[in-house]
Amino acid sequence: MIELNNVSYTYPHTVQPALHRITLSLEKGRCVMVTGPSGAGKTSLSLAASGILHHEYGGKKEGSVVIDGKDVTQYRSLSDLAQNVGVVFDDAEAQMIFTTVEEEILSALEHRGLSAAVIEERLSGIMKTTYLEELKDRSPHNLSGGQKQRVALAATLALGNDILILDEPTSELDEHATKRIAEILKDLKDQGKTILLIEHKFGQFHEMVDALVVLENGEITAQGIPSDVLKDDHVRGMVLPDFSAVKGIAGTATDSEPVISVQNLTHNYGNVQALSGISLTIRKGEFVALVGENGSGKTTLVKHFNRLLSPTGGDVIVRGKNTKDCSIAALACDVGLVFQNPDHMFFADTVREEIAYGVKNLGIEHGNEVIESALGDAGLTESADLYPRWLSRGERQRLGIACVVAMQPGIIVLDEPTTGLDGYEAILVINILKKLQEKGHTIIIITHNRDIAEHCADRIITMEGGKVISDTGSA
Repeated sequence: MIELNNVSYTYPHTVQPALHRITLSLEKGRCVMVTGPSGAGKTSLSLAASGILHHEYGGKKEGSVVIDGKDVTQYRSLSDLAQNVGVVFDDAEAQMIFTTVEEEILSALEHRGLSAAVIEERLSGIMKTTYLEELKDRSPHNLSGGQKQRVALAATLALGNDILILDEPTSELDEHATKRIAEILKDLKDQGKTILLIEHKFGQFHEMVDALVVLENGEITAQGIPSDVLKDDHVRGMVLPDFSAVKGIAGTATDSEPVISVQNLTHNYGNVQALSGISLTIRKGEFVALVGENGSGKTTLVKHFNRLLSPTGGDVIVRGKNTKDCSIAALACDVGLVFQNPDHMFFADTVREEIAYGVKNLGIEHGNEVIESALGDAGLTESADLYPRWLSRGERQRLGIACVVAMQPGIIVLDEPTTGLDGYEAILVINILKKLQEKGHTIIIITHNRDIAEHCADRIITMEGGKVISDTGSA
């Protein structure tokens, strides 16, 4: 179905190839999973395999890509290619253009020229398959990251392509939702669909993967039957990380002072109640993991800690100050938030300037020393003069942390800090956070990774339906 023969690609204005002599075959009805560290070239590979790279990007291209027996250069446009290949990108929101979930999926079905009766039947089936029935009238842009990923997958399935290329389709999904997607894809494969899957979560997809491909620095370093490839310790550490080896202090800070007090907090988005009567206390020096399914209210809750959101009802007290009486800028001295997608934080021309912005804005003493220290702690000293968006996903994640740490807040909140990272990168990020805890910072992370929560946090708060349903640190 897809053949890549000696494919190399270098993006415009760069010297290092993103892909180097890639030869890969994807046969009909089979699933090939590609994994590897951030910056390895996985997204570039998915763009090449779909024909998008050849039709939409400049740069230097070598080798050939053949889809359904036809070289990609012989397809007149991406619309022609889209008849054969459906793509789910790693940035799900970039695929959303309509005002409701239902419209997103309907558009793809209507594009196929089906009758109204068939469209209605298939819309219902796809909604049910991807568990989107209750969200059909919601705006895609107001959904959680994981819910957006399900919408992007549903819209792609609606196209009815025989070949599916999915670039980290579960990166923002909780464990339960990831299992759902794995079941959906396995059913599609059983129906004869051909699947190229870019993923880190091998454990959840192992039953359907026929071949595992490891990509590093733009080159394939291993490929074959998964059980054979995973005999290599280096690959196992990348795909099946052991978070029990993470270093750092343990135990809860039960005797320390409260730094955040949430009192009967509610929050509504229009007519939708996202938080309902939440009360909890977080103390100085705690490492807290917030877990729960997509849409359970985790991100909505933490956005109240620095007043990106204000309560519909109830109060949030941060270091003795009611957030209703504080500006976002004032709270930045107390609470730093690293977004789920760190790219939303960046606007400067270099890594150093990105970190320097907050330091200078807050008038922090010995600013240059603070900046250099943040660079060193994040392992970014050698990348200090690079454009932030040239960094790998893991490096950008660490830059997001460095920007916040440099502003020296006592409380650091991170929304899915290991999303899209391989095992080694994820452990590196968690080790950085444990060192910050040792220095006295309070760490709050939202995570879908139960291993991280259980092995690295002192306390696990579980949310469901906008409520806290369990708290290992509560009295």
